[in-house]
Amino acid sequence: QVQLVESGGGLVQTGGSLRLACAASESIADRNTMGWYRQAPGKLREWVALISGSNPDYRDSVKGRFTFSSDNAKDTVYLQMNILRPEDKATYYCSVVLRGIRYWGQGTQVTVSS
Repeated sequence: QVQLVESGGGLVQTGGSLRLACAASESIADRNTMGWYRQAPGKLREWVALISGSNPDYRDSVKGRFTFSSDNAKDTVYLQMNILRPEDKATYYCSVVLRGIRYWGQGTQVTVSS
């Protein structure tokens, strides 16, 4: 059972930045896919940034503003979020597919004030 723990959420003004982190309880170097998702109140969960090979993909609304990175030595992935907008407000989750099983973290709340 892989445990994922997100951190770094908080309250930020429009145009501000946050860096989310997701620490895994074991090595994720052999992961199939890994990504960040978000869910706003009353909306479905949506993907934000996904990586299955070496290069991440981003949903259109965050391209140029968000950056996915990883530190395999720390079994941690990050989501750098810049130029935040009110519509980015959501609970952000990281997820990994490892050995055919998908795992989710508990989420971290991001609030963007206008």
